[in-house]
Amino acid sequence: MQTLFSLICVLLFFTAGNVCYLSISPTGPVSVEALAGTNVTLGVSHAGVSRPEVMWFMGDRLIARWTVGDGSLSGVALDVLKSEQDGSLTFRNVSLSYNGTYTVEMTQIGEAKVSATFDLFVYDIIKNASLLTDSDDAVEGEAKFTLFYSTMRGEAKEVRWLFNGLQVKNASHYSIAGKKLTINQPRRSDAGRYTVLLTNPFSNETLHRNITVLYGPDKPVLKVSPTKAVFVSGESLFLSCQAEGEPAPSTSWFFNGESIAPSGSGTVHLTNLKTSQSGVYTCVMVNTRTQATLQRNLTVIIYEAPSGGPACSVQAVNGALLQFLCLWPGGAPEAQLSFPGLSHNASGYGNYSITISDTQRLHGQEIICKAEHPLNQTQCSVIPRAPVGFLPVILTSMSEDERTTVVIHCSAEATPEALVRWIKNGDRLQTGSKYQISANTTQLFIHDFNATSSDLDTYTCTAINPLGNTTADTTLLGPQISNSSVFLSDDQAEVTVAWHVPLTSVITGFDIQMKGPELSSPSQPKRNIMTDFHTIRLMPASARNTTVSGIDPESTYYFRIIPKAGRTAGEPSEQRRIGPAAGLSGASIAAVAAGIPCAVLLLLVLLGFIYCGTRADRSPRYPVSRAVEKVVVCRSTLKPQNLLRGRLKPPPEYRLQQPERSGPLPSVNPCVRMATRV
Repeated sequence: MQTLFSLICVLLFFTAGNVCYLSISPTGPVSVEALAGTNVTLGVSHAGVSRPEVMWFMGDRLIARWTVGDGSLSGVALDVLKSEQDGSLTFRNVSLSYNGTYTVEMTQIGEAKVSATFDLFVYDIIKNASLLTDSDDAVEGEAKFTLFYSTMRGEAKEVRWLFNGLQVKNASHYSIAGKKLTINQPRRSDAGRYTVLLTNPFSNETLHRNITVLYGPDKPVLKVSPTKAVFVSGESLFLSCQAEGEPAPSTSWFFNGESIAPSGSGTVHLTNLKTSQSGVYTCVMVNTRTQATLQRNLTVIIYEAPSGGPACSVQAVNGALLQFLCLWPGGAPEAQLSFPGLSHNASGYGNYSITISDTQRLHGQEIICKAEHPLNQTQCSVIPRAPVGFLPVILTSMSEDERTTVVIHCSAEATPEALVRWIKNGDRLQTGSKYQISANTTQLFIHDFNATSSDLDTYTCTAINPLGNTTADTTLLGPQISNSSVFLSDDQAEVTVAWHVPLTSVITGFDIQMKGPELSSPSQPKRNIMTDFHTIRLMPASARNTTVSGIDPESTYYFRIIPKAGRTAGEPSEQRRIGPAAGLSGASIAAVAAGIPCAVLLLLVLLGFIYCGTRADRSPRYPVSRAVEKVVVCRSTLKPQNLLRGRLKPPPEYRLQQPERSGPLPSVNPCVRMATRV
């Protein structure tokens, strides 16, 4: 071909009168791909001259030089490069280091240079490739996250990145440079499968890596179940806290800053709620990989109604003002209290009071306290009243050394409670050694009371509150018995002694005295006659009756009561008699006593008639001694009480003895007189 080209040049020279110039052209592709370890030729051809000088450059560096037709090379690695007679350059066992751009220049003396350029790409088989990241996981919101590949051998001519099977384009979010894929400001949506395809003309490799994008916790959702704005003590509730995150965030709970243990799965179960559990519950969620923390607060409100109901009262202030109080403590929140009738705007909580100076208009008026709690609305009321009339109460006591203390109690019905002033003989009494006034002023204590001294006097107590006052006088009396009585039991073996005393009489005890046969007992059945009164029982000041056992129904007894004030004994009560015919009054007893002889004579006459009639019918009559007859009659009438029971039938009230208003009954015994007369 070169010969043909030369002939053409000679022909043109002679016919056209021109000369052929040196030219060069590649005989194959100018971009040559070669497998490392093989031979590759960068082929060229020239024309116009027969023996041009050839020079090959790798970039700017001369690597081979020779003259066509002369096989010798200069400045060349003879073990790698081989010159060809047409000017081509052959690489033997080419290595990766010969990758580059090559330029061939040909020159002829006196002629211009000609050149051609080649790109040589030497590839190795891709082996031991891996896909790596600059950190274990991507984190949402960080600046970047980078994936890159590496190979132990071989380089890729073409690299393609895929995400979940779709090719990744170089853009603002994804940056592809060299062996790297950079994700700028990763998002949770970037989590997935990343693939890199490595290809060269002689091999290919596919690499995969799953990328997790860590995020959260974010958007926590706090829930309370049941869904209520307010809970009531005793109820139950669940608190839950949920948030998105990768990995799923861990949950911790705090109550008013103090850690509380969750019930499970990040929830809190509260049972039997108490008001102390009201407050702020904080859910703290932590990403255990990134340590990112997020918390949310939830306020739980627990109400509890105050126990019972409100209590209204009123008290005096400085003796002239009225302070109205409304008390309804406890509960959560505290109840709101107000007195609408006293003030339209004022109110308080739990324990509320209001003071009023215009007191007179409030006498007898119902004052209402309005009590309002979210769980209960109720009310209470109080009616202020001035003191009303009252009767003083006298109490006495005696110490072991027989010192007497008298207490006068003056308590008037009043709202508010009245204060009491004590006066004796025009002088106001104060607390001291002799007199002592109780803290609420309603009691006057008189110490070392002497029933025979000036202590027996008139004491005046005045009950006062802001609405008015009232006064009562108490004249103390010595120990006295105002009335007494005795009652015989149905079996006539017991007698009940009862008595009364004046209301203002000072009494510390009673001596119960008796005259007559001694009382019988199992240990002492024998009875001795007591001709004088003797004390059989001591009774306290509060006693008003006593029962005496061991009475002989056939005997007569006398009872009396002696009141005592310390060592001072009062006048004995009237004597009360119990015994045969004890149920009759003195006049009745006298009448019965006078009628007994007549009744006996009448009875003797009747018996005589009966006897005479009987004897006339049955047997002869014999004279009977009058003495014998009288004795028989007397024997049938020895128990006048039997006669009374058989003929008079006294009513039961005869046992209630009347005072002995006359002397002893006359000793009339007609039987004895008759017998004596014989």
